[in-house]
Amino acid sequence: MTPMTAPNSAAGRSGGVESKRAIIVGASSGIGRELAIVLSQAGWSVGLMARRHEELEETARRMTSPGIVTVADLADVEAAQVRFAELMAQLGGVELVVLSSGVGFLNPDLSWPEEQQTIAVNVTGCAALAGAAFREFERAGRGHLVGISSIAAIRGGAAAPAYGASKAFLSNYLEALRCRAIKKRLPIAVTDIQPGFVDTAMAKGEGKFWVASPQVAARQIYGAILRRRRHAYVTRRWRLIAWLLRWLPESLYARM
Repeated sequence: MTPMTAPNSAAGRSGGVESKRAIIVGASSGIGRELAIVLSQAGWSVGLMARRHEELEETARRMTSPGIVTVADLADVEAAQVRFAELMAQLGGVELVVLSSGVGFLNPDLSWPEEQQTIAVNVTGCAALAGAAFREFERAGRGHLVGISSIAAIRGGAAAPAYGASKAFLSNYLEALRCRAIKKRLPIAVTDIQPGFVDTAMAKGEGKFWVASPQVAARQIYGAILRRRRHAYVTRRWRLIAWLLRWLPESLYARM
């Protein structure tokens, strides 16, 4: 791990005042990077985790408050869990964990390597770190877990089967963790963010309808975090599309 203006102590205190601390998994680009910048501007100390070191360093340079960089690939689950635990320890614990990491491929030919990589990162890797974060929050008695899912979680998509299915898994898993917190009467918030089209590399130029910039998406996500929302569409107008997708008959949906 590489500190980029590390906290004044392992407990994340500065000048005797405890700072807000967060980890963003998938902070090397897109929504994750912009959210890290937004958090830093709001005074958070942020741990940055992704598989691309140079891009993480660039994110840290653009932040205005403490950041710590650590490299990990969610496809390597055991190593990612170790690095995540080390990052959390270096920050002295955190109040917020955001899972923004993910991969996706247009895969109409159902090539297995692409499907397998999507499942490895978006399902296995994200579930492992979501569980690790939640266990830490249970021990601390508080916390906030945020997962960046997708509007694609609502229905299966013929062009990218594993991507939509993996995001549906994440949404379902987040709901299960939220139910666990409610059942145990713990003040742990769990937020499922479902973006529509955002102008990132993940979109691969496919999204032309209601495309949001990563900066706009990050600001809306931060608003949902502050309100401890259970669920939010980004941008908010996508709630209409979500409603239509849920109620559209499959005979029509399959032709889209």
